Amino acid sequence: MDDFDRRILAIVQRDCTRKAETIAEDVGLSASAVQRRLRALRLSGAIRAEVAVVDPAAVGQAMTFIAGLEIERENYDVLERLRIWAAGHDRIQQLYYVTGAVDMVAVILARDVADYDDFTARLMHENPLIRRITTNVVLRPLKTGVYVPPEAE
Repeated sequence: MDDFDRRILAIVQRDCTRKAETIAEDVGLSASAVQRRLRALRLSGAIRAEVAVVDPAAVGQAMTFIAGLEIERENYDVLERLRIWAAGHDRIQQLYYVTGAVDMVAVILARDVADYDDFTARLMHENPLIRRITTNVVLRPLKTGVYVPPEAE
């Protein structure tokens, strides 16, 4: 990945609807060169997806919860099963295996507290090796995003 690729990534992360011609003007390449580079970035997996970022409140998911999950014991099978389970539930926005007081941290969307409570009850029922869930309620998101700085190594 060179500086042109990093500059292209910076642009398309902010607005993936930009045309190759306008990106080309900004980075100093031809439109066809930008198209080739974008295709290569997609094929390599550097660009995972091109999506619309939706405001959760606009679609009835007004609350965000940060959940710390503790599992019964160090059990890597549980991690994989939970990863697969979470992949089937879009309200789990992010799931991380972490160090510290909990084993995993999940960012979960819900309509309200009761909806979250119902969801976590189901999560624990269907994943019985989860020992405990500790929850932080997001009062106000101060910064959210998916931008990854494409800096040189």
